[in-house]
Amino acid sequence: MNYTDLLASGIDGDGPSRSTTIPDTWMQGRTAYGGLTAALCLQAAQPLGGGLPVRAVQVAFVGPVNATVTCVPTLLRQGKNTVFVHVRMSGEDGILADAIITFGAARDSSLDFAHLPPPAVAPPGQAVSYFRSDRQGPAFATNFEMLLAGGHPPMSGAPEGDMSIWMRHRDTNAPNDALALLALGDAPPPAAMSMFTAPGRISSMTWMAEFLTETIDTEDRWFLARHVAQTARNGYSSQEMTMWNSRREPVMVGRQTIAVFL
Repeated sequence: MNYTDLLASGIDGDGPSRSTTIPDTWMQGRTAYGGLTAALCLQAAQPLGGGLPVRAVQVAFVGPVNATVTCVPTLLRQGKNTVFVHVRMSGEDGILADAIITFGAARDSSLDFAHLPPPAVAPPGQAVSYFRSDRQGPAFATNFEMLLAGGHPPMSGAPEGDMSIWMRHRDTNAPNDALALLALGDAPPPAAMSMFTAPGRISSMTWMAEFLTETIDTEDRWFLARHVAQTARNGYSSQEMTMWNSRREPVMVGRQTIAVFL
């Protein structure tokens, strides 16, 4: 099931709740791909967002997301310019994810800058496949095209976790909007995996994404992402992420905490 059909397959329940069944093709081991989990939470929150653009999404991945899950949004506060919505995702095993989503109106400001220069990499047509084979990546990765533009692939024993990737939805009907961008943003494995010398398990614990523009626009659906592992200690890695559109304009920044079982 592609991205568009999956998000449309949800069933509205009592009140603002929405239930979705996760297909095997969107799984990462025993849990759903984290970007999909975040996107389902944002989708549930949008009707309570007052029609305002999403500014930030903070998600805690509490438990394995699988089978049929239900997202229940709760309006925390609606101010003059901002709306805060809490979304709880649950399933047969209880609470699976918890999200705080911030919507905000544009404001006039004397400040207007973005000090986020993109890495100097070749365009998608000159990049190589991120995964060495179709079988190397997790099941959900088949929903995306990912090209290695800089850095090293997983399990290559690289001296540092710093990689740049061109990526896009394979679903050509996926719109260029905040929801699709969020669903795409977590697609690459953690940057620290490029430092692995053998297979090892990882698990995302938290993810925070901030949207830098109200207009998600790019050519041929391609976005450039740079993921940098900044620390790895006591079995946890912390990394930062930045995404640009095809014109190398920043569209999203993020942070992630990952459990590393190696």
